[in-house]
Amino acid sequence: MTLLTDLLDQSRLIPIIQADSAAAAVAAARAIHQGGIGQVEVVLRNAQALDCIKAIRNEVPEVRVGAGTVLSGEQARAVHEAGAQFIVTPTTTDKLLAALLETGLPFAPGVSSLSDIGRMVEAGCQQLKLFPAELSGGVALLKAISSIFPGVTFCPTGGVAENNLASYLALGNVFAVGGSWIAPNKLVAEGNWQGISQRAAAAKSQVPGL
Repeated sequence: MTLLTDLLDQSRLIPIIQADSAAAAVAAARAIHQGGIGQVEVVLRNAQALDCIKAIRNEVPEVRVGAGTVLSGEQARAVHEAGAQFIVTPTTTDKLLAALLETGLPFAPGVSSLSDIGRMVEAGCQQLKLFPAELSGGVALLKAISSIFPGVTFCPTGGVAENNLASYLALGNVFAVGGSWIAPNKLVAEGNWQGISQRAAAAKSQVPGL
């Protein structure tokens, strides 16, 4: 199984993009890359998402583009065909897990409880998405379970922002952090690409070791 960490750059940040057009998604991805981050997650929350993935893959090849909010096997196959290079999910059913494995793409299945984590570990998954991170227990939860699930690492997403980013990145069982604060919908809609680049650079400056 290819791991998501094999694809991500050293920034360990996965900015989320939701755009109403492929052109806006491309511009946002370029702005994020200019800020020093080499991957983005396009969420499947509108009808334009697949076109956004295709456009970023074709027009911004220096950025790894993934798909988020994938909830079904059909969606997993669709984002694979659109050119997504990795997949993250907010939750994981047996059918969805089977479809994720069939794509051959790196993926982080979504978990929010110890039972969820146990199921994914039994299935052979070692890199998981904790969502919604803050509401699920956040940094305190991740610290508490580090000795229970050795070798399992997480990408906390949901409630993570500039004010608590460093606390998550400092944890040994966090392989990456996802969030929408770098490219919020408002800035994307306004076309404020400079603002997005500045947010990306500010977030990257908090990553230990860079």
